[in-house]
Amino acid sequence: MAHPTLSLLITNPWFVAIALNTTLGAIALLLPRIVLTTAGILHAWGLGILVWGCLGVRGYALIVGYLVLGSAVTRIGKDIKTAKGIAEKRDGARGPENLWGSAFTAALCALGYLLSPAPYWWLGYTASLSTKLADTTASEVGKAYGRRTFLITTLQPVPAGTEGAVSLEGTLAGVGGAMAIALLGYSLQVISPTDGVICLLAAQLATTCESILGATLQQRYPWLTNEVVNGINTAIGAATAIGLAHLFINS
Repeated sequence: MAHPTLSLLITNPWFVAIALNTTLGAIALLLPRIVLTTAGILHAWGLGILVWGCLGVRGYALIVGYLVLGSAVTRIGKDIKTAKGIAEKRDGARGPENLWGSAFTAALCALGYLLSPAPYWWLGYTASLSTKLADTTASEVGKAYGRRTFLITTLQPVPAGTEGAVSLEGTLAGVGGAMAIALLGYSLQVISPTDGVICLLAAQLATTCESILGATLQQRYPWLTNEVVNGINTAIGAATAIGLAHLFINS
């Protein structure tokens, strides 16, 4: 029979979170840095503990799914992007700045759910990740396979990889990326089918805003790095999704 203290630890989500993420982090440190840099692994350890502790296995599975899909997407057309000089640095391995630029909004939603459990936190969490994968997919596919790339504010042709540039191929791929996370969220039973549609709409609005921001203000202000813009992008996606849900579902 298990000791009462041990039983309490095993059933405590924070103990499970620390044990699981420490084990996975140790394994990751022994492997080649394909997905995350060393610093990125350490920060992912903290993020993983936070997400599991706040949202449990379903929230953890969703953000791991995003990380796996996002890393795979950065390798689409890698040789083409390398030849153009617009491939991701560090061969696509993510550092702390990339991790938090992508997941800071999701982390806030997880904390929000811990402090005040409500379904809209799950929606915001899923929408933020859906938005970020839409942005990543649109950018990576557009840079590699976009046949005609336009600046979103003027519709003037620009080279692939230009901040604020969009292409038909990238835009359609972005919809697919957003849909992948929405479907994963639905399969994990953290959002409803209606919420999934809301995530798609929010992701498209947010990525459009991100492109406009990239084409205008990002070039003027050095502090508006890609990571900061990513944080703004995911925040818009989460806030839009929660707002749409309150407007059309709870009204």
